Amino acid sequence: MQFLYPLFFIAGLSLLIPIIIHLFNLRRYKTVLFPHTRFLKSLQLHSRKQSQVRYKWLLAARLLFLLFLIIAFAQPFFASNQNQKAQLTAIYIDNSLSMSLRNGQRTLLDIAKQNAKQLISQNNGPFLILTNASQPSSFLPVSKQQALGIMDAIDFSGNTKTSSQIFTSLQNLIAPENSGAVAFYYLSDFSEKEFQQSKATLPTNISFNGVYIAQQNASNVYIDTAFFEYPYLQLGLPNKLVVKCKYVGNKPKSSSVLTLSVNDQVKAALSPNFTAKGSSIDTISFQVNEPIWQKILLTITDDHMRFDDSFSITARSARDLSVLLLNESQPNLYLRAALGSYTGFKVTEQSLATMPKNLSAYSLIILNGLNTLPQQWADTLRTALEKGQNVMLFVGDKMQTVAMNEGLASIADIRFGAMDTTAQAVAQLQLEHRLLKNIFDKIPDNIQLPFAKTHYKLLAGLGANQQSVFSFRNGDPFLAAYSLYPGQFYICATSIDEKWGNFQSSYFFVPFLYQMASTAKDNQIYALNSGQKEPIEINLSTANNQGQLHLSNANVDVIPLQRAEGMGAKLFLNELNLNSGYYNVHNKQDDTAWIAINSNRSESDLKVWSLADLKKNWDEPNYHWQQLEPQKQILTSEQQSSFSLWKLCAILALLMLGVETYFLSTNLLKQDANTN
Repeated sequence: MQFLYPLFFIAGLSLLIPIIIHLFNLRRYKTVLFPHTRFLKSLQLHSRKQSQVRYKWLLAARLLFLLFLIIAFAQPFFASNQNQKAQLTAIYIDNSLSMSLRNGQRTLLDIAKQNAKQLISQNNGPFLILTNASQPSSFLPVSKQQALGIMDAIDFSGNTKTSSQIFTSLQNLIAPENSGAVAFYYLSDFSEKEFQQSKATLPTNISFNGVYIAQQNASNVYIDTAFFEYPYLQLGLPNKLVVKCKYVGNKPKSSSVLTLSVNDQVKAALSPNFTAKGSSIDTISFQVNEPIWQKILLTITDDHMRFDDSFSITARSARDLSVLLLNESQPNLYLRAALGSYTGFKVTEQSLATMPKNLSAYSLIILNGLNTLPQQWADTLRTALEKGQNVMLFVGDKMQTVAMNEGLASIADIRFGAMDTTAQAVAQLQLEHRLLKNIFDKIPDNIQLPFAKTHYKLLAGLGANQQSVFSFRNGDPFLAAYSLYPGQFYICATSIDEKWGNFQSSYFFVPFLYQMASTAKDNQIYALNSGQKEPIEINLSTANNQGQLHLSNANVDVIPLQRAEGMGAKLFLNELNLNSGYYNVHNKQDDTAWIAINSNRSESDLKVWSLADLKKNWDEPNYHWQQLEPQKQILTSEQQSSFSLWKLCAILALLMLGVETYFLSTNLLKQDANTN
């Protein structure tokens, strides 16, 4: 037999109280007057014998009442045979963010840690402590004192692990040659998404004890996700941010407030309008004027769970919209004027004959007056497209169709057809294309569209993913986009010359060049989820030649797993236990990037198994389920035995109280009878 609260036996000193009372009561004497002294001797003998028997039973009843009461508070239990023979006690503490829900003044994690300490105090060890930390290989069996110290250090983690992963980690950490019994305690709220373990996985030598920590009055308001309406950040123009919010449980009694801050400055606030299904979609606009990293923070008011009440985004427009202008023959004044009209452009102009082999420094490459496309040029352009850079091609006056098509074939299934000398205006616009988005709040009805006096037919196979940004009435593309690479490949069916048409003087010419440059890969937006498996791409010009990239903020500095690729590197963050917030990616140079990491929203929906479902679905002989005592939120003796011994002790204490009452009432009745 073991006791849940052995220190309560200090209250055993209270057993002295009835003994002292009994002794004092025996010393009390009562004078009885008799008419003759010849009856005194027999009366004294009879009264003393009867008094001694009656008071001894009364004393025993009082002592047993206090003894059973003390034992009941100490909560005795018999450990199960499996746990008695256990050579190792393993305890898993679910420290995922759903455990931050409060039950009274304490979080579910606080309650779990308290009960884990209680389990540690009742056993001799060794102990194996498991959490959601990403490196289970660091977990080793420890002594009782070390286990208690580990419990104090456990905090919330943005990582989540399924029960299958936890069970696999447990079996890997147990030495293969150790086939002894293991008592395994799993303290959790048992989220449906996390606890998905099949019944046949655990070996028979592991006794599973599920400790169910129930949520009470669970409800949550949270930001599910947020994203830009367009996949880039614009300077000097409104940027629309779409925000999805949800609530689970009871609908918020008061209106929640959604706030947008950019670089610690509040930009906007609104109240989400939740539907009957508990969701809302709102759009917030803001404007930035500098090509620097913008730390965007969305927050929503919620009094319950706090980890998902914020959503962070980092975004940057290209520091310089670097444009490489390559002319095959004479420079074009329209292109020079267009690129010079915006101070954000950083333009490099040179001859096509001197095209650099590495174009990674440029967001946009413009090919002006191209008449042919040698294989060497085509290979260089394809590499640039693969790295996420955009390419714009304007044909020349003397284009050699066959030679041009041979070069294009090595990039994509694209070719020029015959020349059409019929003058015609653009009749159709693909308004959903990124080049046309957000140029106008509303395209005016009388806007002048480009026209062409003569143009080439643009033909493409299905694999080229051709999109006609502008097209003629007969469906021929005027300006086409091809998106088979990370970078966009644009081709105009005309030359930039007045004798070919007026595209260069239309309303769209300069905005299109800006959009082509600003939507290149150098424009970066990061809103990551903690523990996501997909790598992130960091575009730093010095990433490939200045050593490893660091990830750091005020609290951490780590070197993540990384691989140089394209214009920068790919970082793998899924093995890092990173809290939500902003992190700086940097190397030896001053070239840096900022990323935002958000908590995993899978913990926000609060869908958990009920204890009845757990017992029904996981009813194997080595599976045992317990729920905390509702009021005290502590494990009762039911954690180890099939019957609550403290209840039996409480019943016996009440029985002894009844016996004492019986003795006292019987004595009083006799005294009343003698008096009468």
